[in-house]
Amino acid sequence: MNAITRALKPITDLWSLIVGLKITGKYFCKPQVTVHYPRQTVDADQLDTFGGHIELIGKPKQPEKPKCIACLMCMTACPSSCLTVLKAKAPKPTPEQEAEWKAAEEAGEKPDKPKAPKEPAKFLYDYTLCSLCGTCIEVCPVNSLRYSGDIYTAGYTRKEFKYDLLQRLAEQAASAKPAAPGAGKDKSEA
Repeated sequence: MNAITRALKPITDLWSLIVGLKITGKYFCKPQVTVHYPRQTVDADQLDTFGGHIELIGKPKQPEKPKCIACLMCMTACPSSCLTVLKAKAPKPTPEQEAEWKAAEEAGEKPDKPKAPKEPAKFLYDYTLCSLCGTCIEVCPVNSLRYSGDIYTAGYTRKEFKYDLLQRLAEQAASAKPAAPGAGKDKSEA
């Protein structure tokens, strides 16, 4: 039996070579997919499946405000601990409001105290720690996170990869807003 397997070994080796050449020949005839970077660039629109660092999604009517409700689910689910979310606190009451609340409590009524807004006060993201697993995006109950389409992310220090996502969202909303009518005209044209 040992002599038979030794006799068939060259045939199986030749067969695996033929299979490998078939695969190589198939891809050899296809057009080239590689982009030669300095001479050619790729638009983010061409990369449907690309997932860069995460970013916040703005509200439809207020794109500078995040949809995030500061539930902290993303922060607790993150295996890399790259997210830091701080909830916004309730506004401090004025002395007049405190006096009204005390009077209402003494009268046996429940005072109307202001509640904390359901939005984050800070939303920090450390891209150097992120494993791009997408767990934070999956667990978000209001779908306020997504992968960015930023394909040219580069930097010289780690500090450049620590993002304030609230500030980034405000900058994106400001750059996306159309200019006010007449804003680009000189005084001489008006």
